[in-house]
Amino acid sequence: MHDLLSGLFSYPFIQRALIAGTLVALCSALLGVSLVLKRYSMIGDGLSHVGFGAMAVAMALGAAPLAVALPVVILAAFFLLRLSRGSRLAGDSAIALVSSGALAIGVVATSLSSGSNVDVMNYLFGSILTMTAADVKLAVLLSLAVLLLYHRIFAVTFDETFARATGIRANLYNMVLALLTAVTIVIGMRLMGTLLISSLIIFPALSAMRISRSFLGVTVGAAVLSVVCFWVGVLASFLLSTPTGASVVLVDLAVFLLLSLYGLLR
Repeated sequence: MHDLLSGLFSYPFIQRALIAGTLVALCSALLGVSLVLKRYSMIGDGLSHVGFGAMAVAMALGAAPLAVALPVVILAAFFLLRLSRGSRLAGDSAIALVSSGALAIGVVATSLSSGSNVDVMNYLFGSILTMTAADVKLAVLLSLAVLLLYHRIFAVTFDETFARATGIRANLYNMVLALLTAVTIVIGMRLMGTLLISSLIIFPALSAMRISRSFLGVTVGAAVLSVVCFWVGVLASFLLSTPTGASVVLVDLAVFLLLSLYGLLR
């Protein structure tokens, strides 16, 4: 086992993926608790499709995918928040509307471009080889922002009316939640893939809710479960030569099923 771990950590791209992935998993779990409680759990899936569409268009135009996708996904997150709050569309309807439209744009852009199919496949299903030093730096900044602002996000999530009464600008921190979620999605989809990144937001929160009833317990449990499942998934991927994103999701799914069974028996 020692030789195996030594071999695993000897590759620079593995080191970058583990550092960035751990931080993304942590941020996804913390933000996921708030999103699940606010019934916005599918926003990760919607924003990842927007990210795919933006990256596909960027590659078709010869631009840097991350530089294009990041502002587009952030704007989409604000738009979804505004659309679901200020119109007759419910949150899930707004997400489905934007998600399907962005995915269609990405598919058309991919079909009209040439030589980018491999890159598109990496973004669809994730690739551990795509993580760069810039991704690690961005993940570090993201995690610092989430940890520093999480007490405000917690207050708005737990009781928005009370938070407003105590002077907290609830609308501002709802936008902060959308912003941090968008950045998490863009970083994470390079490793997990467009089709799988939303699992990092949904599974840890739902798993933690099976064993804890308090907000603090769910938050801590989701963070721990997310990081542990990510590491186990990466190790399983290295041992079995399976896709990293899919391996992590299968570990998350197995933990969710086990904890659901435990909750039923208890």
